[in-house]
Amino acid sequence: MSRIEEKYKPALSGKKIPIVTLDHKWHRIFAKVDKPESIIQKEEELNELLRRQGKYNTETKDIRKLKKKMMDEIVKLMEENDSASEKKIEDNKRLINECNEKIEEYQDKLLELPKEIKRVNEELMLETMDICYDAMHRNERQIREITDWVRDIRIELKKNIVRKQEMEIANEELYSYLHNIFGADVIDMFDMKYNPMDHPVKPAANNSEKPESEKENK
Repeated sequence: MSRIEEKYKPALSGKKIPIVTLDHKWHRIFAKVDKPESIIQKEEELNELLRRQGKYNTETKDIRKLKKKMMDEIVKLMEENDSASEKKIEDNKRLINECNEKIEEYQDKLLELPKEIKRVNEELMLETMDICYDAMHRNERQIREITDWVRDIRIELKKNIVRKQEMEIANEELYSYLHNIFGADVIDMFDMKYNPMDHPVKPAANNSEKPESEKENK
């Protein structure tokens, strides 16, 4: 059984899922994760359903306005009581019937569309969850690798700092010995770039040493 069937579908049960393509946070996910073709297709399908829903709602509203206008005209024409008015009334009645048929057709479609939108939206969410799962676990592996790398680099850095200090101390001792014999010319004689005595190495802090204030109190 796939993760979608085993984990994600039960998780969606009873949840009100927002329309994902209208959620800017959903779009931000795919700024960091490649959007597969299956997601693109479902996204287009969902957007098309939403467009149709919007179109039917708008057209239903417009038809209702037209129907009301023609009904108002019929009321006025009935007062005139002439042949031209009667013909116009019949025309308006025919158009009103067409409006009713169109409204009924749109209402039937608007009853079905929410189910289709919900189905495609949930399918899109399920695929998104699956993609997020893979991306998060891939990131976790890389996070562990980077964490290990940082730890190893820190250890190596500490070792190299100690080696550097040891070599500086050794150079200081060697220079001091040679300086006592040859004087300041030792820098040129040994092609040295700087005088080690001008950059004395500070001894590492000894945590076992007590502060001066404690020594004075004794």
